[in-house]
Amino acid sequence: MHFAQHPTAPAGRHLAITPSILYFGTPVALVTTENPDGTFNLAPISSAWALGQVVVLGLGREGRTGRNLADRPELVLSLPEPGQWAAVERLGRLTGRPPGDGPRPGARAARYEPDKFTAGGFRAQPSEAVRPPRVAECPIQLEARAARVAPDVSGDFLIVEARVVKVHADARLVVPGTQHIDPAAWSPLIYNFRHYFGLGSELGHSGISETPREAAPSPA
Repeated sequence: MHFAQHPTAPAGRHLAITPSILYFGTPVALVTTENPDGTFNLAPISSAWALGQVVVLGLGREGRTGRNLADRPELVLSLPEPGQWAAVERLGRLTGRPPGDGPRPGARAARYEPDKFTAGGFRAQPSEAVRPPRVAECPIQLEARAARVAPDVSGDFLIVEARVVKVHADARLVVPGTQHIDPAAWSPLIYNFRHYFGLGSELGHSGISETPREAAPSPA
């Protein structure tokens, strides 16, 4: 099979590397789960994707979120905007595991915080179909129930498959008269090799998009 060379790309410039992480531009989500004492944990994750009405999460095996979901499967995924990255980063420096509950292998030093909503500057908003609350400030919130929680092939992480049972979206993001999110109005917070980014301008849309629009021309 012949591949045409890109006119501006010099040949032979790929390097074989061994990066420590592979967060090659993934969305950030805030996950709310229920603790053993009935309180709620809030944690940022950067490994999440959706297939139909199922979301798949990658979690640290020793973290509070994974432990909670193994015993109490209800959860909420709240999706922050780019401007909320600093609050997300504050949460990333906290842990819901109290002192004496064991170390968090491979994680940076984290301070125990039982009230992560307040620590992150967020408000808890009651959910409608599950017990854990939503993050009120996040424009998109997914109430879900974990159907499967299992170790990944390395044994270091957990893979969670959760069915979404209710979706909440800020009215500003919804195409009027439809059930669709306006992709031009929504910009997720992206975790790109441990740096935070938002989206750029639209380049185009797929052939199966139900919200097609004319992309803005590129500047000359």
